[in-house]
Amino acid sequence: MNVRAMAATILCDVMEGASLSDALSKRVMKWKDARDEALLQALCYGVCRGYFRLDAVLKKCLDNPIKPRDQDIDCLLRVGLYQLMDMRVPTHAAVAETVNAVRALKKPWAKGLVNAVLRHYLREAEIINREIEKDETAFYSHPGFMIDFTKKDWPDDWQAILTANNQHPPFSLRVNLAKITREKYLEKLTANGMIAQAIQETEAGITLTKPCEVADLPGFLQSEISVQDGAAQLAGELLDVKPGQRVLDACAAPGGKTTHILERTPRLQKLIAVDRDEKRLNRVSENLARLHLVADLVLADAGHINTWWDGVLFDRILLDAPCSASGVIRRHPDIKWLRRAADIPALAKEQGRLLTALWPTLKPGGLLVYVTCSVYALENARVVEAFLTTHPDARIEKIRATFGKECAVGRQILPGMHGMDGFYFACLRKYQEGVNNAY
Repeated sequence: MNVRAMAATILCDVMEGASLSDALSKRVMKWKDARDEALLQALCYGVCRGYFRLDAVLKKCLDNPIKPRDQDIDCLLRVGLYQLMDMRVPTHAAVAETVNAVRALKKPWAKGLVNAVLRHYLREAEIINREIEKDETAFYSHPGFMIDFTKKDWPDDWQAILTANNQHPPFSLRVNLAKITREKYLEKLTANGMIAQAIQETEAGITLTKPCEVADLPGFLQSEISVQDGAAQLAGELLDVKPGQRVLDACAAPGGKTTHILERTPRLQKLIAVDRDEKRLNRVSENLARLHLVADLVLADAGHINTWWDGVLFDRILLDAPCSASGVIRRHPDIKWLRRAADIPALAKEQGRLLTALWPTLKPGGLLVYVTCSVYALENARVVEAFLTTHPDARIEKIRATFGKECAVGRQILPGMHGMDGFYFACLRKYQEGVNNAY
């Protein structure tokens, strides 16, 4: 299979609504040459990351738009342009291999078109690049509504946020402190020729200078390490779970925060992990098995408590609410294409529904940590503020930390801050007279 043709096919799946990770796993076979597999990943992620910039360039190189039935050729042209604009592939190879890919797509008529578009760009690259810099959507390679949301919420940081979204994410790990200290694991990495440093804002986070296959990590098979961004690790720390407590992890998949809670606090009374996606809940099960941990898994909508809750109150609740994922775009660049402006208020409504539904399951004095991987206030502080106005027994608990930025309520890490993804956190304590409200 031609790598560039396969990339175009996968990108077509994304354009039709599939996530990039799902489209890759569905289409990718084990390549005989690992370099081809790496090239395929680089092309797909690169085109998604630069989609709106490539779109602006493509429009300047085409006399007429590509017909909808030929979306694979449209995607192939973006693959070709991405190579010429952002990769170290020799120019002649990028053009020739992209032109040859039309055969694998069974559209030989497009050979001349692909060749003409790529050579058009090469002839006028300087002029075209200068022109697209005047267009914010093309320059920052984000849809207009995302730029507008980011400007409104972060007037002093919007450019840094959009720029960070277009960078490659770091390869971050979480050390299982029940098995080994972070210092000892760093020594183990050094002994294996791997360069890494501690994520100072976390208890157990490490960032590797160079990514690698997880199976190549020392101690991975011995449950000493998991892959998890530093910001995601803060959720488990803020939850402040104690032995003997009963804990709910709502919207738990794929299980990184579930396993972190269990690693940090042995001898829990019970941890229940709820998720409504069966496939993703299976990943929670797989992660628990690898780390030799135990939790009760429940396939359900966490907000429909009458379908799964046994009536016993929780000491701690982690609500990692479904969101726009605008804080993790550098890991999932297809979000820029798949997300729509109307999704944001709809998601905020869903977040409020879950928060309201789960609150009665929390003990007086208990703590609920509300988390999203969004940078938009509509999904974060405004959801919590609206909840507080209708729940007099809910008190915001100030997060005493130096990471990120303090918000009206809660705290926000912006993409790239401390080398982390963009995450929002708010801690809500259930208050009741005559009860220990800080246990």
